[in-house]
Amino acid sequence: FLYRKIVEGLPLDKVRVIMPTSPGLGFSSKIPASEHKLENHIRWINAVLNKLELKELIYAGQDWGGPIGMGALSLSPNLLKGAVVMNTGFNAPTLSIDLSPAHATVKTPIVGELMIEVFFSMFDRLGNVQGDPESWTPEVAELYGKPLYDNGNAKAPLAMMRMVTDGPSHPSTPSMIKIENYVKTLDIPVEIVWGMSDPILGKALPRMEENFPKAPVTQTDAGHFLQEEVPDEIAEALIRVLNQVKE
Repeated sequence: FLYRKIVEGLPLDKVRVIMPTSPGLGFSSKIPASEHKLENHIRWINAVLNKLELKELIYAGQDWGGPIGMGALSLSPNLLKGAVVMNTGFNAPTLSIDLSPAHATVKTPIVGELMIEVFFSMFDRLGNVQGDPESWTPEVAELYGKPLYDNGNAKAPLAMMRMVTDGPSHPSTPSMIKIENYVKTLDIPVEIVWGMSDPILGKALPRMEENFPKAPVTQTDAGHFLQEEVPDEIAEALIRVLNQVKE
């Protein structure tokens, strides 16, 4: 659903588009909160790639789709031929630091449950992380939340937030180290499209540029979920990478 607008700008007569939903975040599966671990999500998505019997692909990733997607590809390293990277991170933490005040709050037992599952509807508030809050309409918020709340996966958003590394001792850090090391080996066409108004990851662009120093960068005024705000820019970047791969 997050990439629905981007697909409209892609040459569907030339490419096959695969848009997996993370297990436990859609209608197809229920995952116990304790199973939402980065290493599990990487393994699950890699299993999907193997099941599809793909020979090569161009990857686009943002938010958790970044480390999960790149981690899954690291287990099948011959698949990846090009990439478009959006607001995400591939680097393991070297210091103890929280990604955002919200992440710092919800990692506390009971407090996190009350914040995410009782006091607030997470999806109703995500307009606050957009460049244009109006891009996150009530209709869009309802559609994002529906597979979680209607399918018994209401604990998934909190579990995913707690998966975010806050320091070297976090359970996700070993997987992030592997992802960072894999990214260092890549020699493929890459473009970066970044939402500079993202209050969570907007300032992380320089770190991503260090990962891909040759990659062209498209800076936008979008926020965290830039797929909702600048789908054309993302589609155009994908097409440029596709053309490079085909050369």
